[in-house]
Amino acid sequence: MIFSKKHTLYESEHTRFIRELKAQTPGMETRQLEGRSLLWDKAPLSLDEQERARKSQLRQNAYPYQNKV
Repeated sequence: MIFSKKHTLYESEHTRFIRELKAQTPGMETRQLEGRSLLWDKAPLSLDEQERARKSQLRQNAYPYQNKV
């Protein structure tokens, strides 16, 4: 769906900056993917590990700031 041919060649300053940064810094995307895998791409837990994690969680009160009187 094309809204207008008027803005098809427009490129924002941010897009230009990122494109130029990637061109000036070889290997940046590879390092980004490596960093992502360290923080986000985790191996799945086994069933035993899932059960142990579930049992080790503490039960939280419905309203944690309320004093028990």
